[in-house]
Amino acid sequence: MSQRQLAMVMDLNKCIGCQTCTVACKTQWTNRNGREYMYWNNVETYPGEGYPKKWQQMGGGFDASGDLQEGVIPHIEADYGIPWDYNFDSLAKGEQLKANAPLTWGPNWDEDEGAGNFPSDNYFFYIPRICNHCTNPGCLSACPRDAIFKRDQDGVVLVDLDRCQGYRYCIAGCPYKKVYFNPKISKTEKCILCFPRIERGLPPACAQQCVGRIRFVGFLDDEESQVHKLVHKYKVAIPLRPDYGTQPNIYYIPPTESPVKFDANGKPIEGSNRIPAEELEKLFGKEVHEVVKTLKAEMKKRKETGESELLDMLIAFQHSEMFRLDNNYYQEHAKTKGYKLLAPVDDRYIKGKNTKKISFFKAHA
Repeated sequence: MSQRQLAMVMDLNKCIGCQTCTVACKTQWTNRNGREYMYWNNVETYPGEGYPKKWQQMGGGFDASGDLQEGVIPHIEADYGIPWDYNFDSLAKGEQLKANAPLTWGPNWDEDEGAGNFPSDNYFFYIPRICNHCTNPGCLSACPRDAIFKRDQDGVVLVDLDRCQGYRYCIAGCPYKKVYFNPKISKTEKCILCFPRIERGLPPACAQQCVGRIRFVGFLDDEESQVHKLVHKYKVAIPLRPDYGTQPNIYYIPPTESPVKFDANGKPIEGSNRIPAEELEKLFGKEVHEVVKTLKAEMKKRKETGESELLDMLIAFQHSEMFRLDNNYYQEHAKTKGYKLLAPVDDRYIKGKNTKKISFFKAHA
């Protein structure tokens, strides 16, 4: 168990599926050298098959007894899809634009398709996904080489490439399929929560570049952080597929409002909701119903009184206040380890308590 846990909250009510976060991550970490098919961050349309295809049906995670479940390793061509480029020279010749690889599947393959019948009851919403940096990682439990570990200072889950032998049990053990195999080096790689950026006072690339301001980053034990308040105080941020038993530390505020359905005559059906409650429960567990009630109650309160700390927080008026990275904490940790101290790159995000007396194990109501 790490001393503290860095976490992220994503508000799905504000995600517009623009993929800016995906591009930010791809260009910074995985644009070449065997990582072309890797998307440490991707934004999926739900309902949909996801990336890799049908990842929710591939096993991994833990059962009710805490035993590791068997999982499937996705097939690169069939489930991820071979990365392709387009031959733009063909356009100059007046020919049809062609890809340089067989098109079988890929990230965002079923973007905006959703479910239902247009225009009466069709629906979809977006789910950005990164490694959940779980408290009980399936990938860590599955690795026979002890190559996967949680950083003691912040709970970020990493791969020790010196120990990794490319067995890929970690991929099977992760129920979210957010660990990837690099065929060029025969080792596995994954999201690192941009810890080199965080240690320099910068948010993860996906969070800083998000145009919808949906991502909050901070420590779960920092009671002044939005992450703590959304997860523990207001209890409106919940993990994706908690039934997998990995205790994820990436949390989501589920979609709350959607247009009403239309009847056969094209008239609105008052009180109806396009997003089925059972679909939200499948993704986020039974707690999602209380979350939706809380959010709607706060919206009603804001409308009647003009006040709501929760909604002010979610609107995110100040971009810099969305990230409490506690640079002092990392500086003190570097001193104790004898590491070279690195000056922050951007002091707008240096917020958070000097946390010597704060414990990740503090009980929360």
